[in-house]
Amino acid sequence: MTHGCLVDTTRCIGCRTCQVSCKRAHGLKAEETKFLAGDGYQNPLRFSPHTRTYVSFHEVKDDRGRLKWVFVKRQCLHCTEMPCANSCAPEIFRRTATGEIVCNSKECIGCAACIDECPFEVPAIEYWDVATPHLRKCTFCYDRQQAPVAQVNVNGKPLSGEALRRHQQRLRTPACAAACPTGALKFGDRDKLLAEARRRIAARPNEYVDHIYGEKELGGTGWLYLAAVPFERLGFPTHFAPPPPASGADPKGMGSIDRHQRDRGGSLFRTVAAALTGICWFFKRRDDVRSSQKEE
Repeated sequence: MTHGCLVDTTRCIGCRTCQVSCKRAHGLKAEETKFLAGDGYQNPLRFSPHTRTYVSFHEVKDDRGRLKWVFVKRQCLHCTEMPCANSCAPEIFRRTATGEIVCNSKECIGCAACIDECPFEVPAIEYWDVATPHLRKCTFCYDRQQAPVAQVNVNGKPLSGEALRRHQQRLRTPACAAACPTGALKFGDRDKLLAEARRRIAARPNEYVDHIYGEKELGGTGWLYLAAVPFERLGFPTHFAPPPPASGADPKGMGSIDRHQRDRGGSLFRTVAAALTGICWFFKRRDDVRSSQKEE
């Protein structure tokens, strides 16, 4: 089974509960942001090492000329083609058996190639609060899905049957989807979610564009979207660079990187990243000491 999450933007009210639940579930600290810094009331404006998901605000007109607000939850889409992984010299990304794109952040060298290649500008690299660069992004709450679920007693009796199944399902659902108060996020088997999305479009053809974003984009993504207006009006990319050819199928000069080149490039990047990290740490430490001295 491949995991997926269906985002129905017609049900999203822009409450940002998903943002808060994500920060709480992963211990992400709050950030200072600027109110009204971008279009509408979007806050924050983009991803960061401490923001793995946010809601973008869009004031748009539908095909009937009606003005409306559309709210879109943004996060890593966990796409099949993985342009981030194809550009990563130390190969820190991997796709799990259930479709999540996870990464070994400790192996990140801070080169930011994944940020350049991601069409959704998702990856963020933490430089300041760690000894070495660490890549941060949505993991589809893969840790929650793999964590053992402790037994729960109700009125002195352990849960069993359907009640136990629902309890386990909720704990293993991504934090954002579990917290959504309007049902705009639905987590489950990707094939079943695609069927559900098609049923909604067929039942209310005047309320949806006839397209499920993520069904085919980038080879198919784990996050699927429904909307009442064309997706390009909501800032979704609709044209993508072709995926790199399979290993061994690319002649010299066509852009593929063999393993030897990748390892050699990774070693160089590690050396440069280590030097830059040391310089950054020195200046940050100096500023922290000066700040503490002023407070005293």
